[in-house]
Amino acid sequence: CNINELFEAHIDMASRVEVLKGPGSVLYGSNAIHGVINVITPDTTTGAGMLGYDYGSYGYNRLKLRSGKDFGDSGIGINASATQNSGYRDDENVSQEKVNIRHRFDGNGVTVTSGLTYTHLDQDTAGYISGFESYKDAEISQRNEDPNAFRKNSALRVWSNSEWDLGNNTYLSVTPYYRNQDMSFFMHFLPGTPLEENAQEGVGLQSVYVKPLSVNWHFQAGFDAEYTEGSLRQFQNGPTGGSAFLAETVPAGRHYDYAVDATQLAPFVSLTWRSGAWEVSVGARYEYMHYDYTNYMLAGRTRDDGSECGFGGCRYSRPPSGSDEFNNISPKLGISYRYSDALRLYANLSRGYRAPQATELYRLQRDQVVADLKSETAVNYEVGLQGSAEGVRYTLAAYTMYKDNFIFRDSDFFNVNDGKSRHQGIEAELQYAPFTTWDITAAASYARHTYEYEALLDGVSIDGNDIDTAPRLQANTRLGWNVSAQTRVEAEWQHVGQYFTDPENLHEYAGHDLFNVRVSTAITPQFTVFARVLNVTDTRYAERADYTSFGGDRYFPGLPRHYMVSAQYTW
Repeated sequence: CNINELFEAHIDMASRVEVLKGPGSVLYGSNAIHGVINVITPDTTTGAGMLGYDYGSYGYNRLKLRSGKDFGDSGIGINASATQNSGYRDDENVSQEKVNIRHRFDGNGVTVTSGLTYTHLDQDTAGYISGFESYKDAEISQRNEDPNAFRKNSALRVWSNSEWDLGNNTYLSVTPYYRNQDMSFFMHFLPGTPLEENAQEGVGLQSVYVKPLSVNWHFQAGFDAEYTEGSLRQFQNGPTGGSAFLAETVPAGRHYDYAVDATQLAPFVSLTWRSGAWEVSVGARYEYMHYDYTNYMLAGRTRDDGSECGFGGCRYSRPPSGSDEFNNISPKLGISYRYSDALRLYANLSRGYRAPQATELYRLQRDQVVADLKSETAVNYEVGLQGSAEGVRYTLAAYTMYKDNFIFRDSDFFNVNDGKSRHQGIEAELQYAPFTTWDITAAASYARHTYEYEALLDGVSIDGNDIDTAPRLQANTRLGWNVSAQTRVEAEWQHVGQYFTDPENLHEYAGHDLFNVRVSTAITPQFTVFARVLNVTDTRYAERADYTSFGGDRYFPGLPRHYMVSAQYTW
């Protein structure tokens, strides 16, 4: 449900990162409901190499290595990085290592590419700071109200892709994989600050078959499958501080202890027709998701020894062992028309979905015994154009998305999914090079994300309100100057507009503007140095702001002015 999984992706050493907007469930399945971030690691088996080092403010250090050997019909390579960052805030620290190992074999009509990715994270985290506009105070911004918070995570993925060239532009790709992940997480934001330990181990298969049926028709079909064994345990060492209510209803000991075996099966198909300036594609995916849940504790909202809590019962509720399954169909229709070599018009209609996650089904609270949840769905309509004119390249798109059955925890602490929302916006991208040495790139989005269902929070209806932490306006502009063939300077302006910090729209964050400067120069064709100054104007801002009825205004403070220098040698 959030971006935490991205810390397992090797973004800092990727060859490129694709951002695919809108529902992408036909190809990528459940969770690709708003878009896809596709992190593509480089092919290190070709023999190219790189050694780099980054040094920055607040104890930031990163070592990067890429190396490989090409033997002709085979190759092997490594892509690795190690990062240390003592952090801007008190008792904050990150140590992270990532490595990709890849092997390639070119046989008679088949290419087999195998890889291993391992990531390790040891992080002492810093949570919110409290108080209205506390991020503007330099001293408060550095404080850490949760000095004992931490996250430790390791993840392993092993895969092997076989791609057969069947002739006539027809090929078959099959990728079996294995993954193993475990994490310890100190839940500093909950009463009693329990420790969560979660793990998952699984095997899966991704496959796709591509074949042109004729000059105009192109066919693609595939089948994805995965089996995963997961577990979660939440344990609290000592009594809960604070009020008598919290001390009694949040007891020490085990809160949750369960396992979930998940089975996912998903065939998909798409058909594309091209004729002249027209292209029409239609596709669909069916996905079956089955959860087999085993509760290792007493069911209900008791302590782990079976005794009752006062004040109506314990906070945490454990449903009895059982199973759940979900079936989803995700269709998509795309139409494009090339008006000229310089202008293309397009329209997309797609439906995305997200099956409920195990924690939403089985990690219940208060009086809730069963979470009767359905899959979240989103229907997206998008029209746009892409073109160029007199040195200007541009993209303009408008969209409307309706989201249904979104899952949230209501005021009774029940996991429910009767939420509805609407998302409407306009996005624009622009690239322009007025002179041979100057260029400008701009991207902007204006959107309204609103609740579209009748619900009362603290007696206030949120129907029609802006979704909290969703700015209407965001923009990024970069001005580049190629001083010479070896040296480039780039100035960047990043704008985040005002947004509400609570669903009732009674509190807000004013937004911010940041300015960054980057310089790179090639000392030799192989050796390049970089320098950057981020937040040049030393603006006091919040990376994220929100408001809670029990904690008031809370912020993740942004970094003040900071620097980084880098050196990179390639061969």
